[in-house]
Amino acid sequence: MSQNNKAKLCVSNLDLFYGDNQALKNINMNIKRNKVTALIGPSGCGKSTFLRTLNRMNDLIENVKIKGQIEVDGENIYNTEDVIKLRTKVGMVFQKPNLFPMSIYDNVAYGPRTHGTKDKKELDKIVEESLKGAAIWEEVKDRLKSSALGLSGGQQQRICIARAIAMKPEVILMDEPTSALDPISTLKVEELIQELKDDYTIVIVTHNMQQAARVSDDTAFFLNGELVEYKETKIMFTNPEDKRTEDYITGRFG
Repeated sequence: MSQNNKAKLCVSNLDLFYGDNQALKNINMNIKRNKVTALIGPSGCGKSTFLRTLNRMNDLIENVKIKGQIEVDGENIYNTEDVIKLRTKVGMVFQKPNLFPMSIYDNVAYGPRTHGTKDKKELDKIVEESLKGAAIWEEVKDRLKSSALGLSGGQQQRICIARAIAMKPEVILMDEPTSALDPISTLKVEELIQELKDDYTIVIVTHNMQQAARVSDDTAFFLNGELVEYKETKIMFTNPEDKRTEDYITGRFG
């Protein structure tokens, strides 16, 4: 077991290869529980690839080879056979809302149903709590039977967050969750992220420096598959150690 009780996820000596191409190089980091950790860096630097290693989404890609280890609460996730259980514990919200063509209610109830919850009262409770947790209950409570695809982009993304919450995860991964949204919807999702960290550990990939500064407690800067620097966000943005970090956050490249 890892000794670091503050860390929810411990990543040690992580390498990832797509065929012969090494996409992640010796990543070591401890991600703190009930904090928001932002992953920043230019396109193609490995941040989304890294995010997907945390719930083994890269297993779905051919020719991927992974070395090193990732522990969630001290258990190496690459030793477990039960990937579905892992993805229940480590939920994910994608860049574009990816709702199913069904009602708002059925979208949120989908995960619990597939995991065996059949009782209507229980499902009603899960749906209501999840939508409240995603700060969208008041907007949709009178139209739960309507198609989720009729909602705005920002509302759809919050339904995706509700769908993740419905599975009672411990970690929520977010891959640029606001990049397709307008400024007002972005603000709502950012406020929601701040509220969610009381109950979840959150890891967010963002292209937006200001967003990282606003929502995260810690920030990790990736470049060319390497973790260049990782520290408290306010220190990272005011006093980076590495010249490459400074150049990136001041807009000299990226």
